[in-house]
Amino acid sequence: MAISSLVIILIVLVGLLAVGIPISYSIGIAALAAILQTVPLDVSVLTAAQRIFVGMSKFSLTAIPFFVLAGNLMNQGGIAKRLVDFVVAILGRLPGALLVTNVGANALFGAISGSAAAAAAAVGSMVQEGEEEQGYDLALCAATNGASAPSGLLIPPSNALITYSLVSGGTSVAALFLAGYLPGILWATCCIIVAVIIAKKKGYHGVKEEKRWKNLAMSTLRAFPSLSLIVVVIGGIIAGIFTATEGSAIAVVYALILGICYHNITLKGFWRIVVDSAKMSGMIVFLIGVSNILGWVMAFTQIPQAISEALLGLTDSRMIILLIMNLILLVAGTFMDVTPAILIFTPLFLPVVKAFGMSAVQFGLILVYNLCIGNITPPVGNTLFVAIKVGKTSLSQVMPYMLMYYGAILGGLLLVTYIPAVSLALPWAAGMM
Repeated sequence: MAISSLVIILIVLVGLLAVGIPISYSIGIAALAAILQTVPLDVSVLTAAQRIFVGMSKFSLTAIPFFVLAGNLMNQGGIAKRLVDFVVAILGRLPGALLVTNVGANALFGAISGSAAAAAAAVGSMVQEGEEEQGYDLALCAATNGASAPSGLLIPPSNALITYSLVSGGTSVAALFLAGYLPGILWATCCIIVAVIIAKKKGYHGVKEEKRWKNLAMSTLRAFPSLSLIVVVIGGIIAGIFTATEGSAIAVVYALILGICYHNITLKGFWRIVVDSAKMSGMIVFLIGVSNILGWVMAFTQIPQAISEALLGLTDSRMIILLIMNLILLVAGTFMDVTPAILIFTPLFLPVVKAFGMSAVQFGLILVYNLCIGNITPPVGNTLFVAIKVGKTSLSQVMPYMLMYYGAILGGLLLVTYIPAVSLALPWAAGMM
């Protein structure tokens, strides 16, 4: 029954997505189609409705709307320019200064805003003029911008990690947040290495500043209020001063005050931000609720156990099993957004990795890292296409550079997958593991 149910879910889900049905409806219909083999229609529909409300009624879920609102307030709050100046002051002496600055600013802004596409749009626009003036290859700039933007999704606060915490049965959000720093920094470092190598070949030089330390002090002072959001919110969550939900509410208040102080948020603009955040949050929360149907169907039909037995029966090599999972997740990420993919693949693969002793925290970072690569991979690749639009170039011109970035980022994925300390060192040091 498990295999036939899984086949039905996959066929119905892919078919509905292919004809343009929204992902939330597709997941719900696919789950109902699978359970109808053994449960009458009236019971299935009633149970499905109950599971939706159960899935959406978790208190910890309220952290997502607050972090979405905080991110949107930050997007409009005028912090991108301050972060770009701050990163220039630190990394500007490296070859290809503006490329390296783009990477560092994307990591910071993506972490604060919680959106890779927003980071690519905001930071990319900030450095675009300077890159054009200094004769940088526009396709290279767009590739660097797109490749580095998802790094911020791994660095907390991260809605993807909160979603994973819910789906995985309550994995510690604080531990996941702390574990996300090194993989996020690793992603950004991989992009910086590629950018510097290409910049040296093309003869792009660093920025020469006469008053470097003075400029560093001034840019740090200007960026300090924005950077403090990460310290205050994430530090409070990790230290146990407040929960992730309380921290998200504090982030909203902090971001609003910052936007008002920077004179970038008006009353009319604030209302528009709230409406947009409500729409986005509604989609995410409803998707999580609907995915609860899928989770119940999988548990009822014992699909995770069947997948676990199949993979463990295929080989007893932990390395090969993880490689197979990575390949599946990389392919899925190319046509599926991060949130629905987390909801679908967590209950499938988490029992498998637990069977050979992997921490749920490490698997969460492997999962999110994989799916973030899909943000910059055609045919969907929303973040990549935002970077291309901002960079005024085309996919065909950008892809030769992207291949080099893909190679470096995939190298980082292998480190996260096969070296537990990359994701678990900080939680271990904090006594959370």
